[in-house]
Amino acid sequence: MAITAAMVKELREATGVGMLDCKKALAETDGNMEAAVELLREKGLAASQKKAGRIAAEGVVTALVSDDNKTGVLVEVNSETDFVAKNPVFQEYVGQVAQQIIASTAADAETLLTETWKFDSSVTVAEALSQKIAVIGENLKIRRFEKFEKSQSGKIVSYVHGAGRIGVLIELACANEAEELAELGKNIAMQIAALNPKFIASENVPQEFVEHEKEILTKQAMEDPKNASKPENIIEKMIVGRLAKELKEYCLIEQAYVKETDMTVKQYIDSVAKAVGAPISIARFVRFETGEGLEKKEENFADEVAKAMK
Repeated sequence: MAITAAMVKELREATGVGMLDCKKALAETDGNMEAAVELLREKGLAASQKKAGRIAAEGVVTALVSDDNKTGVLVEVNSETDFVAKNPVFQEYVGQVAQQIIASTAADAETLLTETWKFDSSVTVAEALSQKIAVIGENLKIRRFEKFEKSQSGKIVSYVHGAGRIGVLIELACANEAEELAELGKNIAMQIAALNPKFIASENVPQEFVEHEKEILTKQAMEDPKNASKPENIIEKMIVGRLAKELKEYCLIEQAYVKETDMTVKQYIDSVAKAVGAPISIARFVRFETGEGLEKKEENFADEVAKAMK
């Protein structure tokens, strides 16, 4: 039976499920509307759509590095509440998502959702997610991921802090893949988790970022009554000094090393490089913090418990 746009529209309105899933359900049931609704319910899609509009700003960040150390991923999966984020069923699912990404060619979460689910070839990643939503009872979302595939000699290292609150993935480049690289990578990843640098070094800072920060510092200096009587050249020098100090805080290798504050991160890297007999550099890094940039719902905890009991 030919599946028409009107049939897809009718099923979508009846279930709230996406058009692509509606079309697939109708095709599988030969256009039988009631059977298509049941099929979507069986897959957990119809029930999950009711939760799709709810804010999912909690959750966890997890990391996974392949056994051969050629690939590493960092992924954030969101839930509605911190309670679910700590649930072993949810955490196991997030681990499976990381494994899916390791084996995937998808460049983003949207493409990932269209793939066949690694742990059940009869469903897509999107359908598996919907089933998990139906089981857990909260809106869940695979928000974002970053995947490193090693193209040179070195080490990919991951670090997850605070039960998945912050995660870091870092790639070190070094001709000698010594054991010391693992400890170095973990220590630097902990530095990134704690101080949240934006760039590897000052030469990596875009000029527009520098200009923007200088503009802010200039405005602050001009509005400060203490500077009213100071000559322009003195104020300019002061701004340049503050900018240089600020950029050091943004640039990873120029930061003070948190474990030994009398040296910079670069000096720490150089000391390890000397021990392994080969130069070491940071090829790239990424840091995720759960829920950053997302609107979080404000709810009274007692009300939340009362709702759960109902």
